[in-house]
This record gives sequence, structure tokens and C-alpha cells, in this order.
Amino acid sequence: ARNANGFSSSAERFPSPSTMNMNHWPAADAFSEVASPGLILNVDLVRDNLKRMMEQVNGDASRIRPHVKTHKMSRLIEMQLHVGIEQYKVATLAEAAMVASAGARDILIAYPMFGPNLKLLVKLIRDYPEITFSCLIDHRDGLQLIEERLSNLSGSSFGVWIDVDCGMHRTGIPFGPEFEALQRASIASESIQYRGLHVYDGHLHQPDLSDRHGGATIIKEQILTSLAAYPDQEIVVGGSPNFGFWSEHSSWQCSPGTPLFWDAGYGSNYPDLEYSPAIALLSRVISKPGADRICIDLGYKAVAAEMPLEQRVVFPTLPDVEMVGQSEEHLVLKTSLANGMQLGQEIIAIPRHVCPTVALHSSVQVVAGGRVRDERWEVDARARLQVSPRNSQE
Repeated sequence: ARNANGFSSSAERFPSPSTMNMNHWPAADAFSEVASPGLILNVDLVRDNLKRMMEQVNGDASRIRPHVKTHKMSRLIEMQLHVGIEQYKVATLAEAAMVASAGARDILIAYPMFGPNLKLLVKLIRDYPEITFSCLIDHRDGLQLIEERLSNLSGSSFGVWIDVDCGMHRTGIPFGPEFEALQRASIASESIQYRGLHVYDGHLHQPDLSDRHGGATIIKEQILTSLAAYPDQEIVVGGSPNFGFWSEHSSWQCSPGTPLFWDAGYGSNYPDLEYSPAIALLSRVISKPGADRICIDLGYKAVAAEMPLEQRVVFPTLPDVEMVGQSEEHLVLKTSLANGMQLGQEIIAIPRHVCPTVALHSSVQVVAGGRVRDERWEVDARARLQVSPRNSQE
């Protein structure tokens, strides 16, 4: 069934209706002048999600360090700065440059810095001396390299956070003797500032709330034990799935990213967080290869494709849809509604994983007040900064 806005209210597609508040979206045919495939950004729902994020930290903007990798957009940084959020977490130096130019005061690059990235980092620090930059370390060699490359910076301070491996097993160092040695070396450094611990619990993504919170409770106890030695250090903890736990059961900085946009995957798995999808994909019927089939212009160059085909995108208006096959520019769908659909007909979809989907697009179409605006916002930090090999030496 479709509501007045052209969206299905099927509880089978989205177990928690509260995560799929589609009432502020115009009908699909309102996008007749918008090229597809493309992203549609509902600014009103972004504001609602941002308000909810702030409510979860009781309005204390200093307790939230949102991750920029979800949106990569300066216009979104401006919205967050407006509510008092001055500290951010980024994954790339391009994101760091975008956040710095937007006016942030404190930027954590949540990624180890090596090779030419260190030269680019030095340039960024010099370009924005009023901003506090920092990055992650998880090994003594990484700390030493940063000390060597940043020791000659004058008038600027640079910080490091120890990346704690609490279960992800990709980067980071677990609590223990090697961690303690790295911590002592960081505190003793004369050329950089030791900030504290970065503890990302991305391995805790169970749909069951008690399972997630149980895992986070164990990590919390480990952090508290570590704090006994250095109680004044800062803590950045958690991602989106456990945002509710860390905001309620700690006084530390939380670093969610996805809640600002939300998506169908998080909406289905984490209804306890009560956010609404604020970004969607616009596509069109470009062919009808069979009686119960349509082909739309939503290939894997337009939507994140790291998950199985049936888990890449959700169609609120097609309750019985089956995804038959996808290639670079095409997505073939099987649906009983195919016969009644017209070539060129607009279809709205919700990505299951919004972060890599946004990175596939250079801009987004703005929706506000229930209407399609004559306005597009750039995905500023979609590209990566580069340095010419011949200029890679200082």
C-alpha cells in the first residue's frame, strides 16, 4: 500500500515504523526535473535527526564528536556548528580540510598517518594554526614518526590518541603492557600532545539491545581500569549502534556518524535509536525486460554494493520487489507492479548503507518543507587529497 506521498508503510520492510518517517517527503513524481540516479537530501529530517542526537547527550555539545565520513559535506558541518558542536572525527585528510574550512575547532583524524599523508597533514596544520588537529596511533614506531615529522612546527600543537583495539582487530592496540608502554611514551613526548583514548566498538552491532549494551559494559569497565593511572585523559568512544549506551552510561565523548542521515540497514537493526532516513536515492524505469520485470538506472556505481544484492537498497513503494541482478549502471527488479509502471517513471529507494553510497555522488538534491528545492549541495570531501611525487619531500 502507498500513502499520500507515494511511499509504502509496510511494517514487513521496516520492522520499526518510527525509523521510516516518510511524511515529509514529496511523491516520487515531484522529482521529474531531477536527473537520476542521484541522491535526495531531506533537510528537515536532517534537522530532526540532529536534534535527536543532541537530546541523547542532554544538549551538551561538548559530549559529541560526530563522524564526518557519513556525509562529507560542509553544509552539514555548518548545521552542526549552529547547535554548538565544535569537535569532529574524520577518516580522510580531505574530510579534515573540509571541516577546517567550515570553522570547526578540534579535528581528530581517526586513521593512522604514514607516507605522504604526513606531508599533507603538516600543510593542513600550517594552513589552520587556530585549529587543534590530532590523529590515532597504535604503535611506538608510529608515535616516533609523527614526532619526527611534526617536531619543527612552531606555534601549533598536535595531539595523538591511542587507538584501543576493544574487539575490531583491524587497527588499535589492546589494553595491556604494550598499551601502557605506548601511553607512557606519548605522555612523555616533548613535540606532541597526548590527548587520550579512542575506543571504537564497531564489532558490537547485534540487533539485540541487551547484547550490544552487554558488550559495551565490558569495554566500559576496561576503560575505567585504565583511567586509574591517568584520570585526566580524554575519551572518545563508540559509534552509531551503541550511541544510546555511551551517551547515557558515560560522561565521555561519543562519535556517531550515521544517525544524521540514517539508512534502511540501521533502521531495521537498531529501532531503539529512533532516527529517520533523511537521504534517499532517485532512480527511473529505463526498460521493461519482462512481464513482471523492470530495469532501473541504479547500478552499483550509485549505491553501496559491499553487501549481498538483496541487502543493498530498499524500495518503500514496491513491497513485493525481488532484486534479480545488478551491474554498473543497471538494476533489474521483479515485481507484480511492473506491468503498471511507465518508462521514465521515478522510483525512490532507501540505501541500506548510506556512508559508502554518499561517497559515490558529487552532490545531493535538496528537499525542504515537503518540496523539491532549486538547490544542490556539494559532497565537498568526496575526493582524496594528493601530493605530487616530485614535491613529496619537504
